[in-house]
Amino acid sequence: MDPLQSDETTFSRILFCTDFSENADFAFSFAVDAASRRPGCRLYLLHVIPESEAQFWKTYIYEVDDVDAKARHDVDERIEVYRSRLPEPIELNVEIRIGKDHQEILTFARDRQIDLIVMGRQGHGALQKALFGNVTEKVVRKADCAVLVVPLSYRERRAIP
Repeated sequence: MDPLQSDETTFSRILFCTDFSENADFAFSFAVDAASRRPGCRLYLLHVIPESEAQFWKTYIYEVDDVDAKARHDVDERIEVYRSRLPEPIELNVEIRIGKDHQEILTFARDRQIDLIVMGRQGHGALQKALFGNVTEKVVRKADCAVLVVPLSYRERRAIP
């Protein structure tokens, strides 16, 4: 049996996780490529607002007019940039959650029966990983599906002939 035609390598639900960083923006093209090669595939975009940031903003909602609306507008603008990069038949299903990013990603992936998670990766030193952890590392270790981690450094390596 050809391994590429096996059910084990068929992705019908792809989750792209973004924090709207340059790393995530670069990884998005990999998620789109995977989805475009699989007709009928569902592509999800998940942005998790860390709970600590959400609490910070909530303290100002009553003091500053339209802070919540401004934040939502900024997120919507970033999502539209992603939508503009999609080929015609692919739809983007967007979800925004508040909480611990790796937990929200893993819960979403489990609840939606995601087959592939696509994430960008930023280079961090070993000490920073040991002290603060790393969302991507936690997702890779605990996910029940395939995870594609795209380092930003790949873009520079790919550009060199």
